Amino acid sequence: MKTYRRWLAGFLGLVLAGLLAAGALVVWVDPFFQYHKPLSWFPYLVDNQVNQNPGLARHMDYDAVLIGSSMTASFNTDWFDELMGLTTQKLSYNGSYPKDLANIMELVFDAKKDGVRAVFMAADQSTFSADPEETKFPVTDYLYDRNVFNDVAYLFNKDVILDYILRPLADPGDASDWSELYRPWWTDEYYTKANVLMYYEPMEELPASEEKPADYFLEAVEKNLSRNICPYIEAHPETEFYIFYPPYSILFWNDVVRDRELEAVFGRLEYMTERLLAYDNVQVYCFLDETGIIGNLNNYADYMHYHKNVCRYLTECFADGCGRLEKDNYRERFAALKEFVQNYDYESIWDDWYDAAPRFGTE
Repeated sequence: MKTYRRWLAGFLGLVLAGLLAAGALVVWVDPFFQYHKPLSWFPYLVDNQVNQNPGLARHMDYDAVLIGSSMTASFNTDWFDELMGLTTQKLSYNGSYPKDLANIMELVFDAKKDGVRAVFMAADQSTFSADPEETKFPVTDYLYDRNVFNDVAYLFNKDVILDYILRPLADPGDASDWSELYRPWWTDEYYTKANVLMYYEPMEELPASEEKPADYFLEAVEKNLSRNICPYIEAHPETEFYIFYPPYSILFWNDVVRDRELEAVFGRLEYMTERLLAYDNVQVYCFLDETGIIGNLNNYADYMHYHKNVCRYLTECFADGCGRLEKDNYRERFAALKEFVQNYDYESIWDDWYDAAPRFGTE
């Protein structure tokens, strides 16, 4: 019996020692950045937005953030330093809803008690019609709160140890570039009209009688702005908010027209813009009407996601004010865009499947 007890005590001791070693390893490397900044020598793999963004928001050195959906993923944050003198942290959430933006802004402003100089936010206006409490992915509570007692799910997580500590050590070539976090997997050869059209399926065309009115989305948009966006703008007058409408391709507008949402989409755009321009610390940029970009499908990997050259151009616009909406011009800009997409010859898109038009920024 004594031998059995000694054996059991020894076994439990080994298990406990193993657990303590595993937990200590996670704390030391901290691949989700819950306790400290990244170690200078470790080849971190940063590819898990939901679980790694909270730690990045708390512990990285920055005075500006880039937030939003995959419409922000192809930006290089070094550009913001080069053009605007801003040390910018990318905190993207693919497919994010306004509640996702609120969740990360809560962490940013909690971490930076003196505020940040700038927030660059991609406003996918369709998501502002969602339920104001809806998120793209379930929030991992123990990574978003400050309660260290529930971190056991992080400290003793097999996937964290294998995929985010041992795997990067075994193959450091997979380490993430800090200036291009969450960069899409598409390489240049995927940004072609032929590739876009290969996978694009137009929306079913509804009868004209089903056209949605201009106020169709406004109740949900008002709730999302009031609960998830405007409180942070109002609470942080020291921060300049650069909110932009990304340049979706002409195929996005084809779907809008076929789905009979044209009036509703422009009603939503006008309402959002009017609300946001009421704040002195908000700049609103519209890139939806960049016809030279949206009409050339060689700028895209699918019907919405644009090349990094376009992202560079958007960053230059933030720096020099090009494309900025003002109280006295936004209705005119939207009216011109509406006329353009209403009268566009969408059937002609398929006429030249292998269009060799140069990608934006490569002329």
